[in-house]
Amino acid sequence: MDIIPNKTDYRFLVSGDSISRGVVFDERKGKYSLLENSYVSLLQNALKGVVYNLSKFGNTVIKGLGKLQKDVQNSNPDIVLIEFGGNDCDFNWPEIAKDPAGIHEPHTEYNLFQKLLKDSINTLKHNKIIPVLLTMPPLDADRYFKWISQNSAETGKNILQWLGSITKIYWWQERYNSAILNIAEETETKWIDIRGAFLQYPDFPKLLCADGIHPNENGHKVIAQKILEYIKPYYSFLLK
Repeated sequence: MDIIPNKTDYRFLVSGDSISRGVVFDERKGKYSLLENSYVSLLQNALKGVVYNLSKFGNTVIKGLGKLQKDVQNSNPDIVLIEFGGNDCDFNWPEIAKDPAGIHEPHTEYNLFQKLLKDSINTLKHNKIIPVLLTMPPLDADRYFKWISQNSAETGKNILQWLGSITKIYWWQERYNSAILNIAEETETKWIDIRGAFLQYPDFPKLLCADGIHPNENGHKVIAQKILEYIKPYYSFLLK
């Protein structure tokens, strides 16, 4: 198990997708925007050192971790927070709606998702950098289904024909989240249960945007709080 050294200053790097970028859906404006008080911003205010957020909208492990080595060289971090899976397990829904009888694959195939995540962890550890995995916030399957159906009965009908059941969306995401947990155990890597933090709330969908998948401002507060709760008992020296 990696041991975090006690220093006076740290460099943190966040590698993830739109969740870590702080992307939320602004219902008033009817479009996506960046949240000022994202969980990364909240962490920056609490952690001792600088936080480099290299997360991007639409990132998968292929895109994000594919350039991680270059990102690490540029920022020379002590700790890297890794948050992926939401885009990896997702599908090209417009294509599915056009061809519901066809064979469709997720953006990142399941075994490739595991391999790239594992390879990145091993590379970071080889370079004396500590990786920390974040599990995926749960999605609201019903709300997300309406979102990808684009308020079209025909689109929804075709997607549902391919899916079989709306609950399959949640199950598919859960499968990728389980892969994160398995890899953390296999590689003896630190991990923080963001998913569990959301599921403690019976009404957790209230922590999500209208699209049913992006955490809203309150959701970001839950993520930041969970990470800080993880840090305080054993790694309080990371805090200001």
